[in-house]
Amino acid sequence: MILTYGSQQDYDGMAGQDTDLPAWTPEDFAAMGAFMGELNRRLTESGELVETRALAAPVHTRRVQNGSAGTPIVTDGPYAETQEVLAGYWIVQCDSFDRATEIAAEFANCPVPEHVRAAAFADVRPIDEYVADDV
Repeated sequence: MILTYGSQQDYDGMAGQDTDLPAWTPEDFAAMGAFMGELNRRLTESGELVETRALAAPVHTRRVQNGSAGTPIVTDGPYAETQEVLAGYWIVQCDSFDRATEIAAEFANCPVPEHVRAAAFADVRPIDEYVADDV
């Protein structure tokens, strides 16, 4: 699984809102979309793409925690204590962990504003296929 991250500020910038950083232009957003579309097309053609999704902005998040006596506590996002949140994911089925890492490294070529590129990263994590015997 390849995981990408962002912040509410990033989502606001992509929506064209000025934050402490410059807002994205419509051309910036279109270029990113074209890059992601082409990457997804190539991964689909190679048979490596299983699934991919972008996630809604953190402001649309709800966190559910265990409260006292098992009572759930529900909090609306975004969360000030969390700078980056999961922004999207790609599930790929590859020949190796190194190949999944190569795919994630392609995100460095995504045309985005420089302040976004400077803070961008992706995690590559294997999906644990373990299933308990009693299931």
